[in-house]
Amino acid sequence: MHILLAASAFNSLTQRVHAELRERGHSVAVELALPGTRLADAVARHRPDLVLAPMLKTAIPPEVFTAHTCLVVHPGPVGDRGPSSLDWAVGDGATRWAVTVLQAEAEMDAGDVWASVECPLPPVAKSDAYRGEIADAALAAVVLAVDRFASGTYTPRPQYTGRARPPMRQEHRRIDWQRDTTDTVVRTLRAADSRPGVLDELLGGRWYLHGGHPEDGLRGRPGELLATRTGAVCRATADGAVWIPELRAVRVPGQPAPVKRPATLALGGLRPGDAHGPQLGDPH
Repeated sequence: MHILLAASAFNSLTQRVHAELRERGHSVAVELALPGTRLADAVARHRPDLVLAPMLKTAIPPEVFTAHTCLVVHPGPVGDRGPSSLDWAVGDGATRWAVTVLQAEAEMDAGDVWASVECPLPPVAKSDAYRGEIADAALAAVVLAVDRFASGTYTPRPQYTGRARPPMRQEHRRIDWQRDTTDTVVRTLRAADSRPGVLDELLGGRWYLHGGHPEDGLRGRPGELLATRTGAVCRATADGAVWIPELRAVRVPGQPAPVKRPATLALGGLRPGDAHGPQLGDPH
């Protein structure tokens, strides 16, 4: 069977799907959804038996999904809908999750279900879970869905109900250092790692915080910087403290996009009590 993978990037999951389907004897092509490209043109050029989207950040257009069977890998259980599914799961502290392969249609993530595989969701950063348990479940769900499609006898299950959650934006990720517990802060940081980070104020400047690990012993006034270690900074919460390993500056209009840096290196000579930090533009 000839399968076209439509993806926003040839990321680790797309690579695993590509390799696994080829190992199973399928002919597999890849098209990246880059600015200025049209998926309809790629489909017309490849003439696939099946279109599969392992990681696609844009919607499949109606002229494609009405003419071809298009399957989308959604990192959430049946009925879960929205582009920030895994962010919400990690932020809410879910211990089990799932990956669903569903058919593309006009309503996002509401199409018929071809396969769904459950998995544990350990207390780790979103990116770690995505590359680990979520990727394993996604691969299993893709293989099952492709086999079912190839059989020509399977009828996908319709979704009669669903819960659509909004994109998780910075207002949903905001940390209240005076009130939030260590557990809440760590889950918030993990849900934003590795992107987009959590926008926050630190030593008078605005930074995106990346990564988060609980501290066992140190305590202090909530929001206060307590210590540094191997590039990370320790910041007090309402009931304890967390280690923040990396910071990323807010982008200044007209300047290159900043990169993540070890927290102590990003802060440079700034110390607790400094009157002001670097001058930063509006967050992008």
